[in-house]
Amino acid sequence: MFAGTGSDVGKSILAAAFCRIFKQDGYHPAPFKAQNMALNSYATPEGLEIGRAQAVQAEAAGIPCHTDMNPLLLKPSSDHTSQVVLNGKPIGNKDAYDYWRASPCPPPSRGGNQAHALPSLLGEGLGERLDFRAEVCAAFDRLAAKYHPIVMEGAGSIAEINLRNRDLVNMSMARHAKADVILVGDIDRGGVFASVYGSIALQTPEDRKLIKGVIINKFRGDMRLFDEGRKMMEDVCGVPVLGVVPYFKDIYIEEEDSVSLEKKQREIAEGKVNVAVVLLRHISNFTDFDTLERDPRVNLFYTNNVADIQRADIIVLPGTKATLDDLLELRRNGCAQAIQRAHRDGKMVIGICGGYQMLGQMVSDPDGIEGTVACLPGLDLLPIHTTMTPEKTTRQVTFLFEGQSCQGYEIHQGVSDTDQSVMQTDHCIGTYIHGFLDNAPVIDYLLSEKGTVNSEKLDTALSYADFKEEQYDKLAAHVRQYVDIDKIYEILRY
Repeated sequence: MFAGTGSDVGKSILAAAFCRIFKQDGYHPAPFKAQNMALNSYATPEGLEIGRAQAVQAEAAGIPCHTDMNPLLLKPSSDHTSQVVLNGKPIGNKDAYDYWRASPCPPPSRGGNQAHALPSLLGEGLGERLDFRAEVCAAFDRLAAKYHPIVMEGAGSIAEINLRNRDLVNMSMARHAKADVILVGDIDRGGVFASVYGSIALQTPEDRKLIKGVIINKFRGDMRLFDEGRKMMEDVCGVPVLGVVPYFKDIYIEEEDSVSLEKKQREIAEGKVNVAVVLLRHISNFTDFDTLERDPRVNLFYTNNVADIQRADIIVLPGTKATLDDLLELRRNGCAQAIQRAHRDGKMVIGICGGYQMLGQMVSDPDGIEGTVACLPGLDLLPIHTTMTPEKTTRQVTFLFEGQSCQGYEIHQGVSDTDQSVMQTDHCIGTYIHGFLDNAPVIDYLLSEKGTVNSEKLDTALSYADFKEEQYDKLAAHVRQYVDIDKIYEILRY
């Protein structure tokens, strides 16, 4: 298990790296994260929903993704409420306070497995009493019967001692799996000695024994400057430092955490096709723009600035977990009107998933699926009406664009009165398909409309799938260079 001193320390990336390393070394690995909180999700081949990070890790491992890799997914719909997705299917919404105040499980015993002891939840929208610990442990057991080794990922910090007796994903899961735990610390944010030492010191004696080593992540500068620090950390913490991994910028792995959005480009650039992704409060599946972002013809940036939206060449309304709430905010902050004006001026407007719904004539929620807003007029750029429904569509799809076969996936609440997978009118395209902009025919069509020079375009001879394979191999090579892989195998053997 890769556990962390905090969020965004690099657990997901390291888990993906080791999924690829174990695959390269002849093993049959699979990723696992008991509970994930994210708006970036993915549809499995069976048409079920999991966190995007585990789908990426499964790709790195060379296997199809499955709900057993992420049995419990929380998708925030407000500051206090999340949709609960269990084994790939939404089962209702839950208030965060009610979720975490569920009946505590007993402290870990010396006798081992505590799979029966999970807090249960009973509340509005969940329908029945559910033993989430039993569910996530059963998913792990099914996965462990098929794959070896299981590359587990923790969540946030393992030192949140106020949540210890309700933990599903960190040390309680490590105990169930009898996992060797590698603690990941982020040196780039500062305070790495305190965060690593404190994370270990705050564990129970039983859990402390599971922590077999430390990886320091996101190092910048001359590695020799940390030689003394490495020994000092080992002396203080009592476990080996297994590696110090430098920060990298030339390896592209799809990111799940919304924290990564803070690092994205936010400004117009001269001499390129400026693509403005409208920054929604509940933005989801922002990995939809990774391919376009690395095209040398493009400057892709995120904004809710009215002037920048109108200056952009292409405007994209992305997916959202709360279509009506974000549509209301777009009207309040002037972005809706800016998008309409830009469209009248001949700018291309694209809507994906929730953004597609917003581009229609009306979005209705008569049953309060999303919240208290019952109905809002859309931006009226596409001739569709959308009604929110309790059922969620999750599936992988193949579609035709400009006569060429393309791939993507759908994850959305709501039904629109059209059977078109892609709806196109003058200067406007709408689709429910995530991954729409990963397809070369789509990108080339959009950018050719802007008169870009073909010789500058991204090399499409390398498909996006091949590109990702290349990046997983680069990531594995990077980690192999700076982590003691032999020591990792020694830890796993004993």
